[in-house]
Amino acid sequence: MTTTQLDERKLDPAIALASLDETAPREPHRLYALKHGDCFAVADAYGDIRGAGDGFFRDDTRVLSEFRLTVGGRSLSLLGASLSQDNVLFTSNLTNLPIETAAGRQIPQGAIHIERVRLLWEERLYERITLSNYSREHSTVLVSLRFGVDFRDMFEVRGSTRSKRGTAHTAEIDQSSVVLRYEGLDRVVRTSAISFSQTPDQLTSERADFFIAITKRSSQTLYVEVGGGERSDRPESGRFRAAAARARFGMRAKRRHGATLHSSGRVFNDWMERARADVALLTTELATGPYPYAGIPWFSTAFGRDGVISALQMLWLNPGLARGVLAFLAQHQATETSPFSDSEPGKIMHETRKGEMAALSELPFGRYYGGVDTTPLYIHLACAYADRTGDTAFIDSLWPSLCAAAEWIEAASRSTGFLTYQRAAESGLANQGWKDSFDSVFHADGRIPKGPIALVEVQGYVFAAFQGLAKLARLRGEEERAENWEVRADAIRQHVERRFWVEDLGYYALAIDGDGQPCKVRTSNAGHLLYVGLPNPDRARIVADQLLSASFHSGWGLRTLADDAIFFNPMSYHNGSIWPHDTAICAAGLARYGIRDSVVRLMSGTFESAVHFNMRLPELFCGFTRAAGEAPIAYPVACLPQAWSAGSAFMLMQACLGLQIDGRTNEIHVTQPRLPIGIDNLVVRHLSVGDVAVDLTFQRVGDRVGAFLADAHEGLVPLVVRS
Repeated sequence: MTTTQLDERKLDPAIALASLDETAPREPHRLYALKHGDCFAVADAYGDIRGAGDGFFRDDTRVLSEFRLTVGGRSLSLLGASLSQDNVLFTSNLTNLPIETAAGRQIPQGAIHIERVRLLWEERLYERITLSNYSREHSTVLVSLRFGVDFRDMFEVRGSTRSKRGTAHTAEIDQSSVVLRYEGLDRVVRTSAISFSQTPDQLTSERADFFIAITKRSSQTLYVEVGGGERSDRPESGRFRAAAARARFGMRAKRRHGATLHSSGRVFNDWMERARADVALLTTELATGPYPYAGIPWFSTAFGRDGVISALQMLWLNPGLARGVLAFLAQHQATETSPFSDSEPGKIMHETRKGEMAALSELPFGRYYGGVDTTPLYIHLACAYADRTGDTAFIDSLWPSLCAAAEWIEAASRSTGFLTYQRAAESGLANQGWKDSFDSVFHADGRIPKGPIALVEVQGYVFAAFQGLAKLARLRGEEERAENWEVRADAIRQHVERRFWVEDLGYYALAIDGDGQPCKVRTSNAGHLLYVGLPNPDRARIVADQLLSASFHSGWGLRTLADDAIFFNPMSYHNGSIWPHDTAICAAGLARYGIRDSVVRLMSGTFESAVHFNMRLPELFCGFTRAAGEAPIAYPVACLPQAWSAGSAFMLMQACLGLQIDGRTNEIHVTQPRLPIGIDNLVVRHLSVGDVAVDLTFQRVGDRVGAFLADAHEGLVPLVVRS
């Protein structure tokens, strides 16, 4: 039914362009993210985009900065909002506040149900707005969409200021669409086209008004699309359904890669499913293969460190992700020296960006190499991938890149014996480990150390890189290289034990500064040494005991900083907060030294945190001590979802199960398996081992956990279980 059929519209459309209802109180709500390719959208539970950190972004540029729906000139009342299990569809259910019809008749609150369903597909935002009239009267109501496009670079949205911007062109308006253009200082024209399924009664460069007639007990639907380029075909139900079907098919295809987990715990399964869906959502198919983008909204791009750690977390389930990460990073390995981008030949990329500011070199992050840990982590991932898959052909193709990365590490470590960092230009990052806040590296008295700085966990990554390379070189018959790297691995182990261990702390120092002085601060970084197996067993046990003490362990996870440190603040970004990926790496370290019961505790706390965060672990959350009946406290601007937070579920699960796969002998090794608290049975389905896929079951029997292959898969691969 059209608006004219009810003959109730008597309000002049010009009068309808009143300001949006700003008086209705709106409590803060969680944000919801959608992503496809290099586009993502972040909106509140109402489905509204309000122009703070939210918006619709394409290639690091915000192409929709405001998108707000009102009915009858008023904001709406929220009933509920959700993401589909596969992360494809966002749905917000709303209802009206007391309003007037176009004829002036009163409509009580709750008479009209408004459903907003949104998805992204191929650089386009699709939205379906359905209004259902549950009152006893026919009604014509004013539906308004206010929109805006600021074409701001991601770094502007994050707070960077620019002395000059490009040119915003006059909006092009036709009957049912608006096209907005911006020509950046980089001479690139960026476009945003907003189209509607029906002709608005009034349309301006920032607002569309519709008088929509709804008979009693009926519904009317409006379709909206926001895309780049020129105007497309008019939005309609068929286009929406086709985009939704293709998006869901694409997501199913990504989620089919690798093994899956299914347990006896329904809520636990929900967490595993959401974590798997988040990894799939953030994984982008690049020319080199799949790559997990770091997180939404601030880091929806390829990061070296984040990609490597996410791939390590998923390696036992889906080694194809590691292959994609390695191929991309090898392709973008530095070949020249540039202080601005902090690059040197052999170094592995830290971050890449596509926005206007990066293109103009207003900042160095177009392709930036200021990450001290990414290069050894890249080598470590390649070695772990080789162990997991036995894929010698791919490793052979990477070998020149791996050797170049090792040469960079050796050269950068020559003067001190440690791999250090010091930014080469003032525009770069001051701290270049995973804790890269300006105040995340400090001395016990609060002094900021002078560079160059050697971080403790980075030396552990170097140790693991050289150990792994030595093994690969020996398999290739390159004995001289193998011996060289074995010597270097042993030297870095001894050097760390001698220089970083602080006897009066009974712990490893956070870092050694440019004067050779240790930063005598207890941090979670030392747990990463356990992950690579560097400490001797006695020191590993001492570190483990401290990590599991109340100074670090909040009850929800491990804090990044002990609570007696001078800069400790549970609300900080790096100095006392909880990062799920950090907890998972430390847990994997505990498992390496046989401390599996504590791993189960960490898994339990992380799972319970996920339950409170609606099954989706954020980038980080506050490090307050757990109290009975209280939930973990969110960090206000954390990325959600974040790839290595989602992946932490699987690293923790592997640490509990004690599961490793030897891709060279095609054997499954299970050592001292444990199951999470409350889980009596868990099946790993379609676990790839060589050319076959098997189902592996873990079953609790009394106080022990057994592991066995499904009947149909017995004899396909050897299963070695050590209690």
